[in-house]
Amino acid sequence: MKKTILITGCSSGIGYETALHLHNHGYEVFASARQEEDVKRLRDHGLNALQLDVTDTDSIDRALSSVLEQTGGTLYALFNNAGYGQPGALEDVPSEALREQLETNVIGLHELTRRIIPVMRRQGYGRIIQHSSILGIISLRFRGAYNASKYAIEGLCDTLRLELNNSNIFVVTMNTGPIHSNFRDNATEKFLEYVDVEKSVFTKEYKEEVLERKEKKSESDPFTKEPIEVIEKVILALEKRRPAPRYYVTTATHLLGNLKRILPTAWLDKILLKV
Repeated sequence: MKKTILITGCSSGIGYETALHLHNHGYEVFASARQEEDVKRLRDHGLNALQLDVTDTDSIDRALSSVLEQTGGTLYALFNNAGYGQPGALEDVPSEALREQLETNVIGLHELTRRIIPVMRRQGYGRIIQHSSILGIISLRFRGAYNASKYAIEGLCDTLRLELNNSNIFVVTMNTGPIHSNFRDNATEKFLEYVDVEKSVFTKEYKEEVLERKEKKSESDPFTKEPIEVIEKVILALEKRRPAPRYYVTTATHLLGNLKRILPTAWLDKILLKV
């Protein structure tokens, strides 16, 4: 029998590539996206796709009902991948933008997770993969809203592992570093939507470190990896008898995660100011 998995945020990048890879390797994949045009494109690529907006309870209801109807009320795995980044210094990020960031990256993830746990408890097994980030371990300036959302995911995952102990439901945290995707483009759109660059004390830094860095980002950047780096760890989370509670993805995550563990905070801050 095919293992079933629901993946959120499949419009492009990691979500799309993971869905396609697992589909091609024998999984019954339910690939979801927020926009209907993205759902249509997923279906055109041969995927079983459905519309799912993680910030909309009715949308979650419809999506889960559809998935469970097709699987006979079971689901082997959930990969909470949906999310985006809201750049900007915290003093420049309005509360509305922070609230929107948390609604998508944290509250949506939590709602979908808590809705699927009873299904997995009834069937006696399951895998819940939560997509965090290296920015759930260390912080970078101008990434405060995103940092906050990923730190929150870390807390949810650490707690949920304890609460699901001995349930045969495994919670796995993915700490992903830079990956080639549309993430930076989407983040820049949110940055320009909510942050007034010219009225900020960080105008110069924004232009050099947020906007120009995006334009100059090279495909040969040794720290930015391809989605397969994430997919390989997702497969471990799905197929190992007892998966690790956490997987670091990319060299940047290993490097900065280890520095967070061994360096005094003041020393680490000096390094992070140069990243």
